[in-house]
Amino acid sequence: MTAEDEREGFAAFLLRMRARGVNSKALFAAMEETPRSGFIPAQWRDAAWSNRMVPIECGETIEGCDLQAAMIAALEVNSDNRVLEIGTGSGYTASILGRLAGRVLTLERFRTLSEQAKLRFESLGLENVIVRQADGRSGAVADGPFDRIIAWAAFETMPRSFVEQLTSGGIMVAPIGPGEGTQVFTKLVKTGSRFERTDLEEVRLQPLQEGVAAAI
Repeated sequence: MTAEDEREGFAAFLLRMRARGVNSKALFAAMEETPRSGFIPAQWRDAAWSNRMVPIECGETIEGCDLQAAMIAALEVNSDNRVLEIGTGSGYTASILGRLAGRVLTLERFRTLSEQAKLRFESLGLENVIVRQADGRSGAVADGPFDRIIAWAAFETMPRSFVEQLTSGGIMVAPIGPGEGTQVFTKLVKTGSRFERTDLEEVRLQPLQEGVAAAI
């Protein structure tokens, strides 16, 4: 992908997002500042700014940029926030969050992906983003509470155990639904000891997996 292709792809992405009603200047600036093609295997870089999933290492995928941007926008992140991300993948969304938030902890079950993401964070100078190889199903209780939580793998049911990991008024964005089938990306706002739920859009993502990968 040439620099011109990158600019054209980003411009087309901006038009799509504005058509969806997403107009966050801070989010767009963070995405423009973070070279998306550097998070995608070379053979798929022409699709970097398309709204499609593409394969990455360890049999995983990176979500389309439209979905990533819309869900980060739903988090309503600000510079004072402590953010937990479940599912580091390539590290792209954690890098964006690192430019928007005060501190980001991102959890990844594959050692290969977590190590690659760490190198990318270091190369971008993102000292406020920490990656950890861990089972993300239970979050990171010892590191909380968090102001924002986002997950890129699906919960079968409402993630009620995460209420205690959020600050009052905190926001969690996560897909909820059956592992085999369609899920709904959902915005959950902590009110007292419960969540207020707003459904955002239908997706098809992998379910949260148990444990960490033993070999990769």
